Amino acid sequence: MTKVARLEGDFVWHRHADTDETFIVLEGELRIDFRDGAMHLRAGEIGIVPKGVEHKPYAAREVKIMLIEPRGVVNTGEERNERTAPNDLWI
Repeated sequence: MTKVARLEGDFVWHRHADTDETFIVLEGELRIDFRDGAMHLRAGEIGIVPKGVEHKPYAAREVKIMLIEPRGVVNTGEERNERTAPNDLWI
């Protein structure tokens, strides 16, 4: 399944225990922080976060991204907080 999302600022530290998460940057720049470093992506670039790896997306200015992940994956992984979106909500 693909999801299109916007992000500005810090997201939350989270992980997806059972699936990889693929980020495709459509517009802007995205940094994905890991506990031991970071991945920097610009428009047109793709990054994959392997299953089980804790990460935190960040964008200094609004970034538009496409995510590729199985249907039913919660955006905040195992964490539940104010940033947790209703699952599979289409807008």
